[in-house]
This record gives sequence, C-alpha cells and structure tokens, in this order.
Amino acid sequence: MRKSSSRHGHGPLYRGGVGLVWLLAVFNVGVLAWMGIAALRDHTAIFSQPWSLSTFGEFGNFAKAWSDSGFGAAALNTVLLVAGSAVVLVAISAPAAYALARSGTRISGAMALFFALGIGIPVQVIVIPLFVMLENIGLVNSLTGLFVLYVALSLPFTVFLLTAFFGSLPEEVEEAAAIDGAGPLRTFLQISLPLARGGLITALILNAIGLWNETFIALVFVQDTELQTLPLALLGFMQTQQYSGADYGALFAGVCILVLPMLALYVWLGRRIVEGMTLGAVK
Repeated sequence: MRKSSSRHGHGPLYRGGVGLVWLLAVFNVGVLAWMGIAALRDHTAIFSQPWSLSTFGEFGNFAKAWSDSGFGAAALNTVLLVAGSAVVLVAISAPAAYALARSGTRISGAMALFFALGIGIPVQVIVIPLFVMLENIGLVNSLTGLFVLYVALSLPFTVFLLTAFFGSLPEEVEEAAAIDGAGPLRTFLQISLPLARGGLITALILNAIGLWNETFIALVFVQDTELQTLPLALLGFMQTQQYSGADYGALFAGVCILVLPMLALYVWLGRRIVEGMTLGAVK
C-alpha cells in the first residue's frame, strides 16, 4: 500500500513539493501585502517603524505618484497597446494554429517546430537588427512601432499555445460538419472557434499580462515622455525620487498602480487560465 501511495504522487517528494509551493505562495502574498500597506504609510515610518500601522491611511501617496510620474498618459498608452496587441495576436494566431493543428502535413509539422523555436530566442539577441529595421521604416519612437513589435515577438508563443489547444479538440465534430457540407472556413468559424473559447481567452489574458509588464522593448524603442508605457513611467519616477529624496510611500504606490490591475485580472480569471492551459495540454 505504501508503494502504491508513493506511485500515485503522495510520497515524501510529492508532499515536499506541495509544501515548497505553498511556502513560495505565502511569501509572495506576504510581499504583496507589505507593499500595499507601505503604499498607504508615511515614507519616514516605512523603515523606521516597519511593523507599526501608526501612519496607515496615507492615500495621498497614490495621488502624488499619479501626478508626479505622468501615469495618466502612460496608462492610456499602455491600455491601448496591450488591448490592441492582445486582440490582434489572438485574431492572427487562431487561424494559423488551426491550420497547423489540422493539416497533418510534413510542412505543418516543420512550421509548428519553427514557431516553437521562436519562443526560445531571447529578445536581447535580435534587438539591434529590429532597431535598424524599424529605424529604416520610420517606426522607432512611435506607438505604432511598439505595437508591431509586441505582436511580432508574442506571435510564436501564442501560435504554439493555440496549436496545442486546437489539436486537443475532438475531430469527430468537424468531420460531422464536413459531412453536412461545411467548408474549412465555416467549420473553423462556427465549430472550432466556439469550442476553443477557453484557449482563446487564456491566450488573450496571458498576452495581456506579459505585455502590460513589458519594459525592455519599450525602453529601447521609445524616447519621448508622452509615448511612455507604465513601466517606463515608473522607472522615470524612481529616478526622479533618487535625485529629489526618495518618498518610499509614493514609490510603493506607483508600483501598486502598475501591479494591481493585472493582479486583479489574474485573480478574477485565474481559474479560466489554468483550465484553458490544462485542456490544451491533454487530448
């Protein structure tokens, strides 16, 4: 019985892994809670009285972070870029992934491998060729260029994810639609897309979270302050605070402004993300 229990994942190694995951989760939640509390405290008391809540309730830290850092324009730029890029990514990747999952030819297998390899290429390796290419077509220091880069660099992961998901869908439903006279396009739009809704939402949310926090590409390709995204605005705010005297309460408030929207989105739709990834992994 003991061997059977260990074989089914309830041995010491399994329990140790579960305990480690819970320990990591508690640590991360504790860090987030401390950051949220620090964002609502007077900056002089954050480190001098770290366990005291005597100055808790300084909501002006958020107002100061928002006004001093230029978060207003940066938030608008980020929302437009992230929403547009995520939607376009799913719209482009869904038909490509469906074709790769259903064609069954040798070329489609090679193309799927090509997209998988694209995931492993670090963006730091190709940033100089990308900069030269966008400079030649006049898209450096523009939101349009940043949008093109976000879509292009996130495409391999999205196609790879949706290919696995479309491949897990039952082929019998599509065969029945073909018998009824439905062509490939109609089958894709009316049969496969509704069945793949969980995977599409998963891809949309994962891309939104990743692009919301993206910093490196925006830092390289954007110079004007009015074109900054939220991560760049936060970096500029931190540099300003270093020269003018760090207001840690406002700094933590700025971090919260950046982190909390995606954290709330993940908490709200986290189960759907896990379900979508699980369904796409098992046929």
